[in-house]
Amino acid sequence: MIAVLFLSALVLLLMGAPVAVALGGGSLIFIMVSGQVPDLVVLHRMVGGVDSFPLLAVPFFILAGNLMNSAGITVRIFDFAKSIVGWLPGGLGHVNVGASVVFAGMSGAAVADAGGLGSIEIKAMKDAGYDTEFSVGITAASSTIGPIIPPSLPMVIYGVLASASIGKLFAAGFIPGLLMAVSLMIMIAVIARRRNYPVDAAFRLSNLIFRTRDAFLSLMTPVIVAGGIITGILTPTEAAIAAAAYALFLGLFIYRSLTLKSLAWVTIRSIETTAVVLFIVAAASIFAWILTSNNVAVNIAKTMLTLTDSKVALTLIILVLLLVVGCFMETIAAMIILVPVLLPIALQFGFDPTHFGVVMVLTLMISLLTPPVGVVLYVLSSISGLSFERCVAATAPFLVPLLVVLLLVAFIPELSLWLPNLVFK
Repeated sequence: MIAVLFLSALVLLLMGAPVAVALGGGSLIFIMVSGQVPDLVVLHRMVGGVDSFPLLAVPFFILAGNLMNSAGITVRIFDFAKSIVGWLPGGLGHVNVGASVVFAGMSGAAVADAGGLGSIEIKAMKDAGYDTEFSVGITAASSTIGPIIPPSLPMVIYGVLASASIGKLFAAGFIPGLLMAVSLMIMIAVIARRRNYPVDAAFRLSNLIFRTRDAFLSLMTPVIVAGGIITGILTPTEAAIAAAAYALFLGLFIYRSLTLKSLAWVTIRSIETTAVVLFIVAAASIFAWILTSNNVAVNIAKTMLTLTDSKVALTLIILVLLLVVGCFMETIAAMIILVPVLLPIALQFGFDPTHFGVVMVLTLMISLLTPPVGVVLYVLSSISGLSFERCVAATAPFLVPLLVVLLLVAFIPELSLWLPNLVFK
């Protein structure tokens, strides 16, 4: 019967159905064929999947990203990043990564990064002569840094599920996030030399000072968001609201770049994006509920984990399991199912709960770049005009540096534990 579930979803995907329709439709077919519960349960479970207080942060972070884009905040961040790393070979590719690192401290969500900065980055790179596929690939890969560097909604959810310190989780994400950025920039440099991509401009200290001054108020957004959460003044949802309110304030009263017309467009765009994201979450929730109620994830995990008593082998099994599950399931649903299953076993093998949380979130973020539930790829497909299949192919090479960082973080706990142990003595 579980084969019916997966085959139904797969067939719908191959027929060109949106991922949410494929997951929800496959779940409905399974319920109708199995007769386990009434069909109406699908609607109840989908509504229950989005009836979550932490998910309130999603529309506000998306709104904040769109406001930053429309108000010129993301442009200032992009220009600031360009003044720092634009002189490197493949300059705008490095700028893409640098801007994502800064934006990571504002949105905390890969989708918000891809939606907020993506349109600016892809257009700038295409105008400068970069291949569209390269532009989309690096934009998708760099957007995964967002949930690793705080604020991070997935880490908040993991902290609640694992009863772990959210402050330590946030601190633990800084170094892995920076490693992701460095690895992507190395990949960009290699590709840029092979393809003879241009250098944006020579480094000028005067330009850096000017861009820093111009972007200073915009750069305060990460301070407000990350600082408010780490100090405990703001919850993630409140931080998302603060980011949106601050972006609105800058756009209306400081930069005066927002008009009623643009504000209406931002609102509509945010509603559309939120609806798409939450529809996927809702459909994934019913899909996840079926797997949970039939003990599929639990049985797969237990079977795989009985294959070895080696911590190294166990770590590899967990990474593979998370990557596979992340291909078919939305991040929050995957965490809700797998944290209670995998964490106790990981603790038995000597994992620190903070370290395991970073590894789990990082793995599931990489899964955002894999079909069929590659939400980031769907957003960038809409922005760039590339088909979903071409977005998948364009992003594939950039999975290599991200997987290398994942292995480093998984097998060298100090990379994620050094900073929280220093801060939270």
